[in-house]
Amino acid sequence: MIMMKKRVVALGLAFSLAIPASTGFAASSTSSVQDLLGMQEESLPNVKILATGGTIAGSAASNTATTGYTAGAIGVETLIDAVPELTDIATISGEQIANVGSPNIDTDVLLTLAKRVNVLLAQDDTDGIVITHGTDTLEETAFFLHMTVKSDKPVVVVGAMRPATAISADGPMNLYNAVKVAGAEKSVGKGVLVVLNDRIGSARMISKTNTTMLDTFQSEEYGFLGAIAGGEIHYYQEMLRKHTTETPFDVSELTELPQVDILYGYQNMPSYLFEAAAANGADGIVTAGSGNGSLSSIGSEVVKKVIEKGIPVVRASRVGNGIVTETSNGIAADSLNPQKARILLMLALTETDDPEVIEQYFNEF
Repeated sequence: MIMMKKRVVALGLAFSLAIPASTGFAASSTSSVQDLLGMQEESLPNVKILATGGTIAGSAASNTATTGYTAGAIGVETLIDAVPELTDIATISGEQIANVGSPNIDTDVLLTLAKRVNVLLAQDDTDGIVITHGTDTLEETAFFLHMTVKSDKPVVVVGAMRPATAISADGPMNLYNAVKVAGAEKSVGKGVLVVLNDRIGSARMISKTNTTMLDTFQSEEYGFLGAIAGGEIHYYQEMLRKHTTETPFDVSELTELPQVDILYGYQNMPSYLFEAAAANGADGIVTAGSGNGSLSSIGSEVVKKVIEKGIPVVRASRVGNGIVTETSNGIAADSLNPQKARILLMLALTETDDPEVIEQYFNEF
């Protein structure tokens, strides 16, 4: 556990030394200053940082290397120590949940993380949570938490595109901004947020759109919720879809999640992909279809057979933007991309196998 309040103490010492003792005011003034500083200290939000690894904790062989690094090489204490300015905006504590590249985030980590977040947010001494995470699957973890966190307190997922050892590493500033957003009263009730590159996005709307560039996280179809500019948080939009406390998904007692596979749609898509998924234990399937979630004639026919076996199929699009409209052959993913549709279908299957109820979840969340 890491507690940071040294700056306030140092400021109090400097202030008290500046008051001449001969005035007869020194003792009472010192007491008043201490009271004032105590109030200042108490007013800082308590923000917990939960680390999972990723590029933000990455280390490379040289300070000019921005690819080919080791993700998750640095622990949470080092991440926090690298940004001493955090003590100006919050009282910080850190925990290491995992230390892996985000492609290795599995359902065990997701469940552990969601359970820990809910435990911490239920405590009076936690005002907000920041989760450090690799960017490759950051949007999936963020959306999972967006559906499973049972609190209105801010939860912010943050990452970096350059490892911590790189020249102009973006991680420290991203972390600072994430803590600022997580500790802000104005962030309450907005669901799980993603903060990178001075932007604030909703976990539902934001996605990684570029392999290596700093501005990779975009919310192209619906826009960002806000931004950090001049050290201030500015919000301009609200998330209208239900999330966090408004969803039925309770993972507190779960030890595993249903298996949901994503099948990529393309010309001459064969039927054996669906058959293989069903034969290997898929509880649900998401298709990343072309255009408006469309599949080949063969794909559409095999979807019907899969549905007849009691395996729900959600039809999303590989396009990256837009709404998949209602379909009679499977459940429309609405505006969720395939990877987020998979997250929602996994959670839906912990509650029901009724296609109509699952479809309602996609319409509401």
